[in-house]
Amino acid sequence: MSLYLHGLGHYHPETEISNRFLEELDIGTSDDWIVERVGIRSRRTVLPLDYLRATKNQDPGAAAEAALLSNAEMARRAAELALERSGVDPGDIGWVVSGSSAPDVLSPAEACAAAFELGIEATAFDLNSACTTFLAQLHLLSLVRPEALPRFVLLLAVDSLTKTVNYADRADAVLFGDAAVAAVVSAVEPAAARVEATDLGSSPAGAWKVFVRRQGFFSQQGRAVQMFAIRKTVEGLAALQAVTDEATDRSLHFVGHQANLRVLEAACERCDIPPERHHSNVEMRGNTGSPGAASVVSMNWEKWGSGDDIAIVGVGAGLTWGRCLLRFGDPS
Repeated sequence: MSLYLHGLGHYHPETEISNRFLEELDIGTSDDWIVERVGIRSRRTVLPLDYLRATKNQDPGAAAEAALLSNAEMARRAAELALERSGVDPGDIGWVVSGSSAPDVLSPAEACAAAFELGIEATAFDLNSACTTFLAQLHLLSLVRPEALPRFVLLLAVDSLTKTVNYADRADAVLFGDAAVAAVVSAVEPAAARVEATDLGSSPAGAWKVFVRRQGFFSQQGRAVQMFAIRKTVEGLAALQAVTDEATDRSLHFVGHQANLRVLEAACERCDIPPERHHSNVEMRGNTGSPGAASVVSMNWEKWGSGDDIAIVGVGAGLTWGRCLLRFGDPS
């Protein structure tokens, strides 16, 4: 079953963590070191810079109190943009589905908190798959009978991973930024953008290669995770290329998980994606976790037109991977 995408929205906090700021923390890193390895120059955070200077976030439990924005508040801002672009009234939303790699609370579901912020009274629940959350949400909805779904569903993926980072550890401090993304989708109301060819997979044998403990720091086996990310990104992109090969009149664009620009460049090289067909925001927004890839599509929302196909591929903790093809065309 195809899903129709009526509108996307994104939000990045205003506070910037530049490479220069990280140099000033005196943790043995530099702009050249960071750009060479991961291609990131800047990222956004919900945390005050004075807090990071003073504490380097050595107590991640204190970060929640220091944060200027909650996950629910970021989700609200992304959702407001998605609803505006879609022309859908909040009162027409029948489900709110949210997910996060590091939720602010264990209970209630963050979807309920986000719906409260938006003034939406509807069924709300979380569907979480770490950094592949947004792709998992699309895939699971695509498996539901259209008549079993409400007319419009609001999907949310939000991560404030900077609250989980030890800013005395240069390996992780350089990676993460905070963001939220929202999508208004329908199985019955046509739109110019259609979600097709979704897929989701996981290898639980890698469950502890990337994790965030409750009130703890982010942790990963960097080299193993990077190799996994390249392999699964290439596999997912190749699979979507095969889907679009039959449609020679269409332009295929690639958006991958925004974790590391060098990983994305490697995937493009292996799959013959030219630079003008590769879209990313990791250089200036960092690894924003679950909202990453979709936020790239949202930031370029006005550019997409009939004939554009977007191959979206994600990888994440679990270990998980997912993909979908977003096709722009006649809404009829």
